[in-house]
Amino acid sequence: MKTFACLLVLSALTYSAYGQENFKCPDDFGFYPHHISCDKYWKCDNNVAELKTCGNGLAFDASDPKFLTENCDYIHNVECNDRTQLEPAVGTAHCERLYGIFADEAKCDVFWNCWNGEASRYQCSPGLAYDREARVCMWADQVPECKNEEVAGGFSCPAAGEVANSGSFSRHAHPEDCRKYYICLEGTAREYGCPIGTVFKIGDADGTGNCEDPEDVPGCEDYYGDLDLKSIRKSELLAGLNSSGSSRAVTHNKGKPRPAPASRTAPEQPAN
Repeated sequence: MKTFACLLVLSALTYSAYGQENFKCPDDFGFYPHHISCDKYWKCDNNVAELKTCGNGLAFDASDPKFLTENCDYIHNVECNDRTQLEPAVGTAHCERLYGIFADEAKCDVFWNCWNGEASRYQCSPGLAYDREARVCMWADQVPECKNEEVAGGFSCPAAGEVANSGSFSRHAHPEDCRKYYICLEGTAREYGCPIGTVFKIGDADGTGNCEDPEDVPGCEDYYGDLDLKSIRKSELLAGLNSSGSSRAVTHNKGKPRPAPASRTAPEQPAN
């Protein structure tokens, strides 16, 4: 009796597996989604079905109503619906799967684009952080993963009323980097970067300032070192980035830090 019961169970399992993989092509040629796996699909050629699997971290895009498109895309770009099963994850350094876009575990403004297990590092612009849900760079104070980290490098905005004539927001110099500055809006600090070729010049009034040429900012004249700023500005202008505050990496000689705010208590008068 036990032997007969085991045979029935084995027969049922065999039938179930066979039923899952016994796919009949609806047409002579096409690409059809697997009924339970999002990263598998059927390729039909001359009415012969072949089971295919997308790369680890990719899923089959079944949005083509004519089933003529063979397209594996990042899992987060594909509507899997009832196709909930995926192959087990295969990861490498910085990559949870071989393909995909993944947040850095240590720095909330860094993310990795993985293709076939090779990770390319990307960094959000100053003041922004990578949002794992939206998969875009957003203000760091709006990203949950950054709540436990120092937002804006630990900079704290002045208390209400401490900065006179600042209007709805105030600007403050970064203590170490001449190109960076903070904007305080309703007590929240957000880090910005001046367009390449310029640095932040502290204004005469508290909480003010603008991006200016380095030679016009005492203490920041040598920020870009020996770089050809004219060529850089021309290339940025042609690329449409001259006023975007892009965070493109620039190698420069930082020299001494920005002068301490105390030196600005009596602004120097321009020379006659």
